[in-house]
Order: sequence, then structure tokens, then C-alpha cells
Amino acid sequence: MSNSSSITQFLLLTFADRRELQLLYFWLFLGIYLAALLGNSLIITTIASDHHLHTPMYFFLLNLSLLDLGCISTTLPKAMANSLWDTRAISYTGCAAQVFFFLFFIVGEYCLLTIMSYDRYVAICRPLHYGTLLGSRACVHMAAAAWATGFLYALLHTANTFSLPLCQGNALDQFFCETPPILKLSCSHSYLREVWLLVVSACLAFGCFVFIVVSYVQIFRAVLRIPSQQGRHKAFSTCLPHLAAVSLFVSTAMFAHLKPSSISSPSLDLILAISYSVVPPAVNPLIYSLRNKELKSSLWKHLWRQQERMGTCHLPLDRMNEDSEGE
Repeated sequence: MSNSSSITQFLLLTFADRRELQLLYFWLFLGIYLAALLGNSLIITTIASDHHLHTPMYFFLLNLSLLDLGCISTTLPKAMANSLWDTRAISYTGCAAQVFFFLFFIVGEYCLLTIMSYDRYVAICRPLHYGTLLGSRACVHMAAAAWATGFLYALLHTANTFSLPLCQGNALDQFFCETPPILKLSCSHSYLREVWLLVVSACLAFGCFVFIVVSYVQIFRAVLRIPSQQGRHKAFSTCLPHLAAVSLFVSTAMFAHLKPSSISSPSLDLILAISYSVVPPAVNPLIYSLRNKELKSSLWKHLWRQQERMGTCHLPLDRMNEDSEGE
């Protein structure tokens, strides 16, 4: 029996026991990580450098990409390093930092996705008031509120979690440090100290979910009243990327934390953890750029300018614009 004062490191869950599979997972996750870095960095630099994209929707998308970069950079590099060096260890301080930053970015992202649903609601249901309701100052305040909510939530949760005495060893049933596996190591009588934060978490998650659902109910009602099919298609196309990102994020996270204990297993928990901590940051750039012609056109222009500076691009800019519009 040990307590938190004697624990200097935690042992994380490995992806595989065989050395060959560990190296295979390392290269697989390295590819996913580099793709996430490239995709989100391209979106950030493109939106920041193109003044045509300085609108509320793209401002929130830039913040979403920043949060995605932070989220995947908190969990995956340490997991890759452990697979490469065939170890499971993470220091006590490193584990606390990983819990804090993961909660900071994941809660901030959830709040930002909620704000982005409000942006789509105003754009479609109240277009004449779009500039008033979503002015530059209002957008900055809403984005700052999302970041601040994530920070305060992470600070309270991390401080409370690591103040609990741990007397069930130091092995975590997860490939990164997360609050539920750490709470399993806590003494039973101390676990009640976390209940009030769990209630706050449930209220925050449910409140954001209800807000998103109500926003999209109003959006769908407004879109269905549009007389032309082309108008309906255009309105839906502006909402589909956000709806896909929300569905991927919420469905995987809810199933991972609300699934019945009877179907729980280490392998299933590992797959679900990857699905909500790794997949969304890697897939979101693809979701938002795939059906957005304006963003794709700006991405092509940005890449063309970078290649032109290096002297490796010979394709005219107007030809690239034609190709992006033809898609």
C-alpha cells in the first residue's frame, strides 16, 4: 500500500507487448501526429494570412485548430516515446501536467464547438443581425471565454485529483494520464471529494450539448423553409463540417465515459480513448477543408506562395484557382 506522497511515477498502458508491434504503433501514430500538425498548421497560417477569411466562422476555426494542436500534442508524443523506448513510465509531475493540459484543451474545444453552433445559427436564422451579434469584439470575448473555461476547469480538476491520497498502486489503465484511471487508484473514502466536480462536469457537458441540439433544430427549421433547392444545399453545406466535427467528438467521448461496465475491457477502452483524443484533432482539418471551396482556394494560394518563394512552383495562380473552383 502506498500513498501519493511516495509515488514518483505512474505506469501507462502500452499499445502492445511485442516489440515489433510497439514499433509499428510508433510509426503509425507518428504519421497521424505529423498529419495533424500539418493540417492544423496549414489552416492556422492560411486563415491568419488571408484577409478574406477574417470572418467569425474562420476566426473560430483558427481557434479550434490551435486547440486541436494542443490536445494531440499533450497525449501522443509521450505515448510514441514510450513505444519507441519500450517503457511505460511517466513522472508524477509529467502526469499532472498531462491531465491539466488535456482537460484544458479538450474542454476548451467542446466550448468552442458550442460557440461555433451559435455562429451557424446566427448566420442562417438571423443573417441581418450577423454583423451586430458577431462583431470582432464579441467573437474575441466568446473565444476567450472558451479558453478561460477550459483553463479554470482543468485547474480545479487537476488540483483536486492530485490532492487525493493514492493507495492502489501506480499503474493506469490508459495510454495517457486521465482523471478516471487516476481516481481508481484513490482510497475509497477520498473519492467523494471528486463528486462535486463530476456534477459540475456533467452540467457543463449537458448544457453545451443541449445548446448545440437546440441551435441545430432552429437551423434545420430555417433551412427547410428556404424555397430553392440550391439555397438549401448551400445553407446545409456551411453546417455539415461543424456538425460532423461535433458528432465525432461528442459520440466517441460520451460512449467512452458512459458505456456499461459490463462491456468494458482494456483494449476497448484504449480504442475509445484514441477515438476521442487522437482522431478528432487529426480529422478536423480534413472535415473543414473538404467541402469548403473558399478555404481550399486559400490553401492552394498559400501553398503556391510558399512554393514560389522556394522557386519550385511553375503552375500559374489563375490555373490553381480554376482547379480549386472546379472541385
